[in-house]
Amino acid sequence: MTNPAAPHIDAGERPIAVCRYLRIVDLDAYVAEHNAEWLRLDQLCRSGRLSADQSDELLMLYQRAATHLAVVRSRMPDPLLVARLSQLVLRARSTVTGTARTSPRQIVRFFTHTFPAAVYQAWPWCVGVLVVFVAATGIIITYIAGHPEAQLQLMSQGQIESLVNRDFKAYYSEYAAQNFFLKVWINNAFLSALALIGGVLIVPTLYALYTNLMNIGVTGGVMVGNGGGDTFFLYILPHGLLELTSIFVAAGVGLRIGWSWIAPAPGLTRGQSLARAARTGAMVAMGLVATLFVSGLVEGFVTPYLPSALAIPIGAAVWLGFIAYVVVRGRRAIAAGETGDLGSDVV
Repeated sequence: MTNPAAPHIDAGERPIAVCRYLRIVDLDAYVAEHNAEWLRLDQLCRSGRLSADQSDELLMLYQRAATHLAVVRSRMPDPLLVARLSQLVLRARSTVTGTARTSPRQIVRFFTHTFPAAVYQAWPWCVGVLVVFVAATGIIITYIAGHPEAQLQLMSQGQIESLVNRDFKAYYSEYAAQNFFLKVWINNAFLSALALIGGVLIVPTLYALYTNLMNIGVTGGVMVGNGGGDTFFLYILPHGLLELTSIFVAAGVGLRIGWSWIAPAPGLTRGQSLARAARTGAMVAMGLVATLFVSGLVEGFVTPYLPSALAIPIGAAVWLGFIAYVVVRGRRAIAAGETGDLGSDVV
């Protein structure tokens, strides 16, 4: 008796079509045989906390599902069933091995221990960058301010007058406050990332510092030399204290990373020393996102809109708060055994 569900097959196509038909029958039978196991595995993956017996059952069903997936792929590769089993096996694997989750406690610990400890460890490098940068900026501003011919080599007379009388102030109010804040935050984050990550090769960090140095030095020199010195410092100080300090920290940590493979720590290979310094640098990079966020808020919402008598104290208070936070919290964290190493405290 013929099977009414079987398709009509011409004589010339019979061998191939019969194989396909049997494959469909085998696939349906395979699904019917194991579907209950797959549903149970999916239920266990979604159950949250499991008992010991349920964990054993989950592990057993996960191993069986992985075997089923391999069988389906090799013998009867139905795309829908392969996708279903692949998703199920991945979910079960994640449940078995566990997935690292960031808890509020870890976030708090990052800001109270890990980040300040990582910055405090690199303080000689950061302070060194600060001292050299400030001294070099002062020299450039003084030289350009006192040499009008040098100014004219860099700008035309019209550009100088436009900068002093209009452009420098207009820069801070050209965009809406929220848009300007976002613009400077992204720009400063990129510059800090270049200074920090580029430290492994040293030259990119030095280049980032040089471009920033020349930008501030030339602009400041032209402003001071043409009667706009007050405007320059009154506008740049409120946000610049924290913003530049963040960049100095990024550059200092970056140079420390580069030095770690040039002169490895005692007992470590060059690779081990570089890896340890880089992990600490990753902690600093994440923390600087927050400090640059704050300096961006000051630059976007305080510098252009509040009188200098209020804006500068606000900027100074934010800056001094950051310095005190790094020194006090960093020192305490290191005394408590914190290393600032990504490997010891992943956020």
